[in-house]
Amino acid sequence: MKKTIFILISLISACATAQVAIGKSNTTNASVSLEFGDYDNSNGKGLILPWITSASTLNTAVEGTLIFDTEDHRLKYKNSDTEWFALTRNENAAVEGSTVDTTGAADTTLQDNLEDNSNAKTVIGADGATNTTSGILVLSDTDKAMILPKVPEPHKNISNPEPGTIVYDTTNKMVAVFNGTVWSFWKP
Repeated sequence: MKKTIFILISLISACATAQVAIGKSNTTNASVSLEFGDYDNSNGKGLILPWITSASTLNTAVEGTLIFDTEDHRLKYKNSDTEWFALTRNENAAVEGSTVDTTGAADTTLQDNLEDNSNAKTVIGADGATNTTSGILVLSDTDKAMILPKVPEPHKNISNPEPGTIVYDTTNKMVAVFNGTVWSFWKP
């Protein structure tokens, strides 16, 4: 019983500060809502974005939502009430906009036999208990950000990435996303 109470108090304390650290002892930057542990030279890990079988069927998403669309193997974000914007190209399609070549199809067996729980949701932020924004993980603070997992050269240091894995490449100073076949990189 004491252990349950301690865990409950710890969770409430973590939510009260509106900061969460995963894989590290604490978050010291007040402008961070969610931060991941640093690469430890033994195994790279990334954040796996939610897998959606088709962005067009996701009607409740709000602006700023990030997903991995398994229909065309692209990372997408919602940039308006009606439009999804592809952030990655489909390297298997011969011409942009053509039919998707599935020879390098994303292996989604990790989720295939799982049932979707439409009520599953975690909110990190000052209004966590009352926030009604749709999403699996909602960072609700308007003055804080999320820091992606930091991995040097993820294409070399993450041995078996899942489709939709996203990290910050600390060697090349860019964001990297794995689409199930290849890594895509963005540099400002």
